[in-house]
Amino acid sequence: MLRARRPVFSALLSLQGRRVAAAMSTLLVGQPRYAWLRKLGLQEENLGVYNGSWGGSGQWVTMYCPATNEPIARVCQGSLEDYEATVKKAKDAWKVWADIPAPKRGEIVRQIGDALRQNINVLGSLVSLEMGKILAEGVGEVQEYVDVCDYAVGLSRMISGPILPSERPGHALMEKWNPLGLVGIITAFNFPVAVYGWNSAIAMICGNVCLWKGAPTTSLTSIAVTKIISKVLEDNKMPGAICSLVCGGSDIGSAMAKDGRVDLVSFTGSTKVGQQVALTVQERFGRSLLELGGNNAIIVFQDADLKLVIPSVLFAAVGTAGQRCTTARRLFLHESIHDEVVAQLVNAYAQVRIGDPWDSDTLYGPLHTAEAVKMYFSAVEQAKEQGGTVVYGGKVIDRPGNYVEPTIVTGLPHNAPIVHTETFVPILYVLKFKNEEEVFAWNNEVKHGLSSSIFTKDLGRIFRWLGPKGSDCGIVNVNIPTSGAEIGGAFGGEKHTGGGRESGSDSWKLYMRRSTCTINYSNDLPLAQGIKFQ
Repeated sequence: MLRARRPVFSALLSLQGRRVAAAMSTLLVGQPRYAWLRKLGLQEENLGVYNGSWGGSGQWVTMYCPATNEPIARVCQGSLEDYEATVKKAKDAWKVWADIPAPKRGEIVRQIGDALRQNINVLGSLVSLEMGKILAEGVGEVQEYVDVCDYAVGLSRMISGPILPSERPGHALMEKWNPLGLVGIITAFNFPVAVYGWNSAIAMICGNVCLWKGAPTTSLTSIAVTKIISKVLEDNKMPGAICSLVCGGSDIGSAMAKDGRVDLVSFTGSTKVGQQVALTVQERFGRSLLELGGNNAIIVFQDADLKLVIPSVLFAAVGTAGQRCTTARRLFLHESIHDEVVAQLVNAYAQVRIGDPWDSDTLYGPLHTAEAVKMYFSAVEQAKEQGGTVVYGGKVIDRPGNYVEPTIVTGLPHNAPIVHTETFVPILYVLKFKNEEEVFAWNNEVKHGLSSSIFTKDLGRIFRWLGPKGSDCGIVNVNIPTSGAEIGGAFGGEKHTGGGRESGSDSWKLYMRRSTCTINYSNDLPLAQGIKFQ
């Protein structure tokens, strides 16, 4: 019986092999035009787990190009068993990394930044290919990681705790900062490089090791970045698990949130999922850093310089096809200039060059997934049903890929349900206002509190906007867009945006634990507050 079946079995294997080969031949990574992907170490099939060595025993998934919906390459995701092994190796790596002096850790981060510089164009091209943002933004995102590395190098020699006056003679009072240990970093599809860079560069110089779970739809970018970092660690004879990677879905993210060995979970994504992460981490009294949604507004007063307003709104609303957490979704125009600004915006939108994101002439690329296209269409229909008028766009573009028209909607009330909904697509709701008091209140009435901006020349109004009765957002701008934050400031927002802060300023404190230390160098034992206990 076995001998009789052997030819049939062999034929089935041969057929399966031919099917796999045919599937492989359609992958972009295997086509001459995309041979540059090999420079990043990417192949037709890529292992998605790194903890000092590459592996993976989970499901094989295919990464697609949003501009064409063609398959790029395949990735083997990590299983929960892979996750468990990786956490153990990361914790072991921390024992080595924590003993390295902070300036020497900074030197290694500097080398990571240099390695990214050397690969900035090819890595930026991968971001463009896999995420869908235009090439300039893809390269700019890698540059952001480079900039954070430079920032972290300096910070590695500056982290300090104060020495405070003690009320007791012969005593010293001081604060000491120490690393947390293992930082779990969960990033979103829209910034598949920069957000990991904000977290990892700062966490590393603070003495932490990192475990990264990138978005499942941008796994190739996660793998390429990790390959660059792992080479630097290897060259410095450091454990590769200092910067570990587990590609995967919600099962890996859920495991990180529940795992008491993960000392900080930094999550970037939707408010809905972020809330679940926060509750899960809090149940074990862990730490979380949340960067969630944003329903961001630009307010334009009658004295604004429209030469600044139009390009600012265009970039904030249309850039990254409306898929930034800082994208402008609400535009408040003083009633005296409403019609003029709308007319100029419509004209500007009509000149936006739509095309392949890796074409250097393109300003506007596709949405990341077909599901996002459905969300776009649904939001446009809801806006119409609630009384809005589409004055530009509003349609899905008939071409390969996930393209939709950048859209402007007017005529809705400030409190329309769709206006208060963060839809991660390029729809701008234009709303009229009469005075400062009401528009400041309207800016703050949504659940999110990430970014906000006003355009005015009135100095008093500017400082009222920055003050306690002004914007309640974490990013409060004047005469610039809501998006495009610099790395030197703390990035993050309030309310349903999560309250976390990343990147610059004193964000490093979130990656460390603080101890208040009192040292008695005398021969006496005076108690605080003058208490006598004898």
